[in-house]
Amino acid sequence: MLEKTTNYARGVKAEALARKYLEKQGYKHIKTRYKTKFGEIDLIMRNGNMLCFIEVKARASASDALEAITPRNRKRIENSALFFLSENPEFNDADMRFDVVTVSGDSSIQHLDNAWETVS
Repeated sequence: MLEKTTNYARGVKAEALARKYLEKQGYKHIKTRYKTKFGEIDLIMRNGNMLCFIEVKARASASDALEAITPRNRKRIENSALFFLSENPEFNDADMRFDVVTVSGDSSIQHLDNAWETVS
């Protein structure tokens, strides 16, 4: 049980680092850990007219973090994003994309914008 708490704390810290990094890049914070019946979106942020649904992964390396994002994870985030839009119609005019922020090693941050596109 202790390891699970450690992983949770590491995830919370990584999300905070990612949010701070993106805010410095001009992104505006909308939600953190947005939960739906489909799953959770780590961060929802806006950059101009672009609504960004962001998955944050903390791993030993950026490549390990990217490998941890499975097709199932992507589908969960996509469904949660659609749910967010249905609950928040004020964002319906925004463009949207799915980003990944990796936090690795000694808090090294990498932002991959438009990391994937939805498959209909």
